Amino acid sequence: QVQLVESGGGLVQPGGSLRLSCAASGFTISNNAMSWYRQAPGKERELVAAITSAGGSTNYADSVKGRFTISRDNAKNTVYLQMNSLRAEDTAVYYCKSQGPYATQRHWGQGTQVTVSS
Repeated sequence: QVQLVESGGGLVQPGGSLRLSCAASGFTISNNAMSWYRQAPGKERELVAAITSAGGSTNYADSVKGRFTISRDNAKNTVYLQMNSLRAEDTAVYYCKSQGPYATQRHWGQGTQVTVSS
């Protein structure tokens, strides 16, 4: 079965760090653009970070630039989101998305909760 499984979420204090992982199974992500989204209660899902298939280009939401880093390890079929200097406003469910060459080749993970609170 085709799956994207996020892990690494949890409760962290402001200023702390977390690393999220997104492991793909049932398909290969090597030719796919990968991205992380997040959705806080009562808010729309927003793009946090994106990375091209080769990893040569990344994009970040203004709110996370300088704090978050997206990376990929195609050999491990996994994408990561390193989150540093976390703030309360980073609290959300974080989702991993894979987009293949065809419009239909889109997959979402189940999401992992990140809570930043003292």
